[in-house]
Order: sequence, then structure tokens, then C-alpha cells
Amino acid sequence: MTTDKKTQIVIVGGGAAGLELARKLGARYGRKRHDIILIDRNRTHIWKPLLHEVAAGSLDASLDEVGYRSHCHRWGYRYHYGTLERIDRTARRVHLAPVLDPKGREVIGAHSVRYDYLVLAYGSVTNDFGTPGVAENCLFLDSQAQADSFRDQLLDHCLRVSRAMSEDPASDAHVRIAIVGGGATGVELAAELYNAADGLSYYGLEVFDRKRLDVSLLEAGPRILPALPERLADAAREELGVLGVKVLTGVSVTASTPQGMETRDGRFVPADLQLWAAGVKAVPIREGLDGLQLSRGDQVVVRPTLQSLDDDRVFAIGDCASYTPAGSERPIPPRAQAAHQMADTAFANLSRLMAGTPLRTFVYRDHGSLVSLSRFSTVGSLMGRLVGGRMAVEGRLARFVYMSLYRMHLLAVHGWIRGTTLILVSHINRFVRPRLKLH
Repeated sequence: MTTDKKTQIVIVGGGAAGLELARKLGARYGRKRHDIILIDRNRTHIWKPLLHEVAAGSLDASLDEVGYRSHCHRWGYRYHYGTLERIDRTARRVHLAPVLDPKGREVIGAHSVRYDYLVLAYGSVTNDFGTPGVAENCLFLDSQAQADSFRDQLLDHCLRVSRAMSEDPASDAHVRIAIVGGGATGVELAAELYNAADGLSYYGLEVFDRKRLDVSLLEAGPRILPALPERLADAAREELGVLGVKVLTGVSVTASTPQGMETRDGRFVPADLQLWAAGVKAVPIREGLDGLQLSRGDQVVVRPTLQSLDDDRVFAIGDCASYTPAGSERPIPPRAQAAHQMADTAFANLSRLMAGTPLRTFVYRDHGSLVSLSRFSTVGSLMGRLVGGRMAVEGRLARFVYMSLYRMHLLAVHGWIRGTTLILVSHINRFVRPRLKLH
């Protein structure tokens, strides 16, 4: 039987939702009568909630990333390296842009891939809201490459300050970092920076310590971590203050310059490094989605079955999908737990669609929010039947649950045997690998 006669399911995007769905479909159907194809513009996957640790140097992504080529070989699907350019719903083809090497030479020419069913899972990127200077002067945490870039620049600035202090012990040199956005990413990165600073003294920067960090966290809203109860957000703010973070709430950034941030109230926040984490939007492919209905944030609007409004054969899951449950005024938030749950429903509905049975309605279950302040603290709230609603958690229990989220992701992506093995290896690595990645 040739590949063209197989039922071809194409998944665009190998993030948490897309990769989990590819594994499930590959494990269920294999390659005999189905051809499962995962398309991603990266060669490896890393869980996006970990990128702040990669940026601070606390996590070596090479030990935690998933290589698509080896993963697809193990789980019975195919991987295509490429970037979505447009789709043609009439011809049922996905068109991919040319792949170029660092010198601009063509590696793979523009081409298209046929599909019987298409799942869009290409995720989200940081939303700079068109703020002047942000695209030119700020760093983002949308990918491993961006996290690596932040880490490299952070280490360069730490080395500069360490050198200045060695030459002049009375030097007032600091590494000035401005983080815009008081959500989970901004808060977690701010705390992780101090954990990294504590570790630098073990790796040649003997005169450098956390006192040489000058971190400002700017949030336009009245408080940080709006997804958490106010008491927990206040506790997180207090912990950040103890570390040395300047938390500025009610402060809107109007422009970014090479020297720092300008705010609406006339302040100027000087910074050597600027990180923008003030919201997300779907990866912009508005003109290439062949008329699919999109939300204001460029997300594909889906039905309760996670099918697009305009095409039964096109699904959307994860951050690029917009679904508003009946009776709710707001769409499902772009969270890892939503991506995981959408992957489960998409898997069930693709199976049912091919079998000709009724599809399942997606039901989002909010299990709460957790924010890690590195090794210093973890705060959050849990939702569940066992606690009869919302329960505030802090300390060791919160840290345990937070780490369990990543373990669940490993199991979903690798299966129980390999996933459990990787969890055990990660515990061993805590003792044998360096505390920081410095290269």
C-alpha cells in the first residue's frame, strides 16, 4: 500500500499539545494504514514552562529536550522540519516555506504536504502590543534559542561586573535587568536569576553575588500574578522583595530604548538586559489560513469538538486555538494544562471521526495555577473534587505539585516506561550535573 492511500493526519507544531497528540496517534495507528506527520520549525522540543530556567542557566536544555527525529522513529509517526506558510483547504495541502541554512542557502525548497485531517498546534509568541522599541531592544522567551541568547548575554554582563569588582573592590557595578510582565513567566524568571547568581561563585566569579543583581519587575496591572488569589500573589511579591527584586505595579511601559524602559508616569528604568513577558498571541499566520475564522488575538476559533468553525477536517489545539465554553465570557487561557487536555480530546475526536462515531465535547478542567520562585518558594492554588473547590498551597506541597506537572508532561510525551526512566534520571542529574549551564 502506498503512502498516498493511507489516511494522512498532519500536525503543525510540536509543542506540548502537538507532540503529545503525535505520540498518541502514532502509538494507536502506526504506519500501516495511517501516515501521521508532525511539522515543526525546530529540531527539538522543550517544555515551554521551563524556558525561564534555561534563560537563567539553571537548566541544561540539552538534557531535557526531545529530538523529534528519534521520537518519531520510536512512536510511529514522521517528522518534517519546516515552517507553515499557508494551507489550501480545497486541495487539502499544507504549504511549507523553504528551509535555509545560517548563510541563507536553501536546504529544502518550498513544498507542500497532503492531508486528510489537519491539526493546527503551532502555539503562541510574546505579544509586544506594538510598543515602540520593544522588538529591537527586548528579549523574549518563546523558544530555546531565545532563552539561550538571554543566558549568554546575562553571563556576559555578570562577567563584566565581576571584572570591574576585581579591578576596583569599591566599584558600584551592577547587572541591571528589567522584566516587563508580572505573570508566571516574569515572576519565575526574576526569582530564578537570584538562584543563578548564588551559583556563579562556584564557577570562577568568586567576587560576584546576588547583591550585584538589580532586577526590576514591571506590571501594568494593580498586582502581579492575577491568576492567583490575592493572598498568594502578595506572598510571592514579599518573597521577591526579600530576594531583592523591585516590583513595580501599576506601571505601563510606553517605549523601550537601548538604555532601558520609559513608563507612562514619566519614569525611566535603566537596564542592561530587557525581557518582555507581558502577554501572548497566536503565531501570526492570519493571511495563510485560507479563511479560517480567527479571534482578535489571531487564534483559530474552534467548536466544542475542537474543529474549526469553517472546516470539519481542520482542528486547532493549544495556544493557537480559541475556545469559549458555553456560559463563559472568556476563552480557555493559554496554559500547559489546557494544551494537554486539548490533545486528549483531539486524539479521541480524530479517532471517532475516522470511525464515523459521534465526537466528544471538550471540557476544560482548571486544576489551578502554580508559580515557582526557584528553590526559594512555590505558591499556587489547586482546584479539585478532593478539596471541594480552590485550595491555596505554598511551600513543599506546592513545589511537589509543580514538579509533578512536568513529570506528567514527560509521561504524556514518552509513555510510562521511558517517561518514568527519565524522571529517575532527572533526580540523579540533580547530584551529578553542574548547578548552572555556562556555555
